[in-house]
Amino acid sequence: MPKETALANVTDAPGILGARLREIRLRNGVGLRELARRLDLSPSAISQIETGKMQPSVRTLYAFASAFGVPVDEVLFEREPGVEVAPDKSESASPQLAPGPGLAVQRAEGRPSITLNSGVTWERLMFWADEDVEFIEATYEPGGASAPESAFVRHDGHEFGHVLTGKLRVVVGFDEFVLGPGDSITFPSSTPHRLSNAGDETVRAIWVVRGRRGANPGDDGG
Repeated sequence: MPKETALANVTDAPGILGARLREIRLRNGVGLRELARRLDLSPSAISQIETGKMQPSVRTLYAFASAFGVPVDEVLFEREPGVEVAPDKSESASPQLAPGPGLAVQRAEGRPSITLNSGVTWERLMFWADEDVEFIEATYEPGGASAPESAFVRHDGHEFGHVLTGKLRVVVGFDEFVLGPGDSITFPSSTPHRLSNAGDETVRAIWVVRGRRGANPGDDGG
């Protein structure tokens, strides 16, 4: 798959995503060379990502989020006006407290999504600014993977996955599984892991990641 493949409903073009990554880096006062050192990438690669000339991999995105202690959802997407949120009318609701997750609807049309350079597409299913939860549908094209063959991903949090179509190869630590439609898995995200599609059928899966916020800058990404 081409590195800058885009879908019709992709909200963030490569240049917009790169600009957001650069803004987060500058907001935290980190130089380009320092970030390249933290992510084990070349300064040139960071520059190409920030200018939209290259899309980051899944692993790089998680590493970036870990470096700055922000959820991947914040790195990828801005809150969409298409999310319909109903106010919390319960008697227990307190105006002194920040609103918790209430009733919200994300329509399928216009759902924010982005295709990365590793053959993986992420579509955000729902977003809530005050919750450290990432709720996405991931599509793995044949040959698509969350990291290169010899690399693994790890970050803070815990994740839950459910395969809808195709067969997804999941390696967690020293354990390996092939998940088919209807199969689910959960594991600590801090355990090195890799998700890949070695078959010839596209894989679609639902993923929920909790507790990614607060990752340590030294962690690798997923």
